[in-house]
Amino acid sequence: MVTKARPYHLVVFGASGFTGQFVAQEVAREQVVLEQSSRLPWAVAGRSREKLQRVLERAALKLGRPTLPSEVGIIICDTTNPASLDEMAKQAAVVLNCVGPYRFYGEPVVKACIENGTSCIDICGEPQFLELMYWKYNEKAAEKGSYIIGSSGFDSIPADLGVIYTRNKMNGTLTAVESFLTIHSGPEVQYAAYVTVGGITSVIKLMFAGLFLLFFVKFGIGRQLLIKFPWLFSFGYFSKQGPTQKQIDASSFTMTFFGQGYSQGVSPEKNKPNMRICTQVKGPEAGYVATPIAMVQAAMTLLKDISDLPKTGGVFTPGAAFSRTKLIDRLHQHGIEFSVISSSEV
Repeated sequence: MVTKARPYHLVVFGASGFTGQFVAQEVAREQVVLEQSSRLPWAVAGRSREKLQRVLERAALKLGRPTLPSEVGIIICDTTNPASLDEMAKQAAVVLNCVGPYRFYGEPVVKACIENGTSCIDICGEPQFLELMYWKYNEKAAEKGSYIIGSSGFDSIPADLGVIYTRNKMNGTLTAVESFLTIHSGPEVQYAAYVTVGGITSVIKLMFAGLFLLFFVKFGIGRQLLIKFPWLFSFGYFSKQGPTQKQIDASSFTMTFFGQGYSQGVSPEKNKPNMRICTQVKGPEAGYVATPIAMVQAAMTLLKDISDLPKTGGVFTPGAAFSRTKLIDRLHQHGIEFSVISSSEV
């Protein structure tokens, strides 16, 4: 990926948003790590110079780097102004798009990046948008050499890379995987369209919450109240302010993978699976710690592991883009840990 002709290796678009500010802080941390070996020129982008400046000032205070605001570029652009997005894309090797909902605001960024030969990473969890970008832009992205990679946060990085890690660690051929996600400060979720919510008390609470929500969304005034006062009507679970630092620090996740397959030399045609493996991916709070880490390390992988990426650009899932790269190692070094729990032949 050519970066010499562009002033910035990374641009965080939407850095003044709630998630964007955490991504900007993570890029600043990565810049410190790389200072001894190579430079990482980067910029923040968005509609308001004042808000972007405040994000950099808060990051400087948090990281103890008073010179940070003067080291980072600021680009003013807006999703409603295609020319401004073009100017942003022309200056970046990789754009980290933190502006959602992506179904409303994501496509102009993807389009600008592709037209200017820039790669783009987002943290979208919206299947409709991801599929639409593939059908509309995959061929053009390949032609331009742009890598457009969606869901590069908690939505897909642990799951995609966890399956790849499980496959790589099995001494044979992996044929099936089930995974289970545990959020260590909230409900437990089984990764296969099942949800566990604790005991009977939790089930009763969930039923009442569902009936309550169903009643309110039927009326216009009810929908307005839900949007305006999410904290009140979710009994404290959701708010517009996001989690506190204390809540973030106390949270973590574990994703456990149970795989099965065949040992080397055993034919799948006449035999039952005879290999089992259990692996785990563990990390810090999912939304505002693990997601920025995953997003930034995905961007660094685009910059550093060029020879291990798909030969041409295109619109990819994280697993398809990063399966042969060092992204798992990068994540492991930044607190998202991959490990084998057990492996045996049946």
